Amino acid sequence: MRKLIILIFSFLALGFFSCSKERKSDDAAAWAAKEYYDSLFARNYAYFVSGMYLPDTIPPSYREQLEANASMFVGRMEREHHGVHDVRIMRFANDTIASPDKKSHVRTSDVFLVLCLGDSLNEEVVVPMLFHKGRWVMR
Repeated sequence: MRKLIILIFSFLALGFFSCSKERKSDDAAAWAAKEYYDSLFARNYAYFVSGMYLPDTIPPSYREQLEANASMFVGRMEREHHGVHDVRIMRFANDTIASPDKKSHVRTSDVFLVLCLGDSLNEEVVVPMLFHKGRWVMR
């Protein structure tokens, strides 16, 4: 009987600690991708474009074109699917790529997001991410 009680308390403790809602460091890329796409569908195109892996300096006209592209995409989603109501993280796959000389490495992640469309359809997109200068950006 004593072993049974210990076993039950062990499972309860395991269940309690495994249901934590804390963000882990390995899912930071997934949360960054979700944040960029949430800002896109909230019509904050400048923030979405700032989350792209671009050279430090690009011509203002090119940045305007990228923001216009994002705007056209959101407009098309509005027309064809009545907008995007929610962006959900489905899963992610992180990877670290070492340089040939083994002196440096690059952290990457493939984030799978589900776009919940207004016409009750769901669309899955893959967002390749790269850790660059201390933050996750979209490739």
